[in-house]
Amino acid sequence: MNIHDITFYLFVSVVVIQLIYYGIIFSKFALAKPQTKPKVKLPVSVIICAKNEAQNLQNFLPSIITQDYPDFEIVLINDASSDDTLEIMNKFQKEHKNIKVVDVQSVEAFWGNKKYALTLGIKSSSYDYLLFTDADCQPLTKDWIGEMTSYFSDKTSIVIGYGSYKKHSFNFLNLVIRFETILTAIQYFSYAKIGMPYMAVGRNLAYKKEIFFKTNGFVSHMKVRSGDDDLFVNEVANKNNTEVCFSKDSFTESVPETNLKRWFNQKRRHVSTSHHYKTNHKIALGLFYFTQLMFWLLGTFLLLHLFQWKIVLVLVLLRISCQYVILGVSAKKLDDTKAILFMPLLELFLILSQFFIFIANRISKPKHWS
Repeated sequence: MNIHDITFYLFVSVVVIQLIYYGIIFSKFALAKPQTKPKVKLPVSVIICAKNEAQNLQNFLPSIITQDYPDFEIVLINDASSDDTLEIMNKFQKEHKNIKVVDVQSVEAFWGNKKYALTLGIKSSSYDYLLFTDADCQPLTKDWIGEMTSYFSDKTSIVIGYGSYKKHSFNFLNLVIRFETILTAIQYFSYAKIGMPYMAVGRNLAYKKEIFFKTNGFVSHMKVRSGDDDLFVNEVANKNNTEVCFSKDSFTESVPETNLKRWFNQKRRHVSTSHHYKTNHKIALGLFYFTQLMFWLLGTFLLLHLFQWKIVLVLVLLRISCQYVILGVSAKKLDDTKAILFMPLLELFLILSQFFIFIANRISKPKHWS
């Protein structure tokens, strides 16, 4: 066999693997329907850790204060901010009795470590059910707390939600961020559906305080700067104790990055945590990325050389069509179908970005969460 034959058979194998991911694994979320759970109205501590987020707290905290829920507190954690974050928190605390402020000072051993601040906030919380979001997030409805907490049960200790990003028209970076957010959500929802929960986003995540202390919180990965959300879930979540919540009333929305360099550095921090995932999760996620990359490289090579071009073209269209169907149906559930329209271009951009992020992280470690 010559190089063209080998490339062709490799390409066929890559397409088959990609079709398995989209048609079997990711379809678990695409075909799933949101469940209607009885509203138990458990007492809940909403926890927000903020570092230099004075303006965002002013803008978005009211949407949490006004939640239609009978019994909840808001634990605001000031992680050694240098702006007016603490003053804003204290102002809200004076106006609302259900707000608790935890002021965390810099400690040399945990400098720049969000997990240390979060741990102090969790210890200060009054209730056994914890719901997490970020200072730059806002729930899209007044039923956010009720929707997320309705999935708790004697069996369920972790509830994984969806955190979207605000839409900006005619902005390429915004499309990239939203597309990646959708693709990531499809993956973590689908893997949870097949009994392999591996991550969640801190913008919208709930778990019992009991499971946090039983597993010693973030101790096993405290030295890893990021990962208060995904590494914790990767460690403690399993098919028996985890539920996913993707009803539209449960969504949060965050402010996306508008600067490409800052977004790139943010993704470096996020990607750096995946090195600490369980081996089976790393293999599954790595194989998906590798076959994504090979699909475009091998397919382009074969088409440029016109080798078995009719078969190659059919396989390319088959994979892209399957991708459009699964991602399109899923994006409709996540209320953002426009980001899917430019899918091939956005996918290629993300593949290249992830490659350069991998190289950058090999050269130097990303900085702390601020």
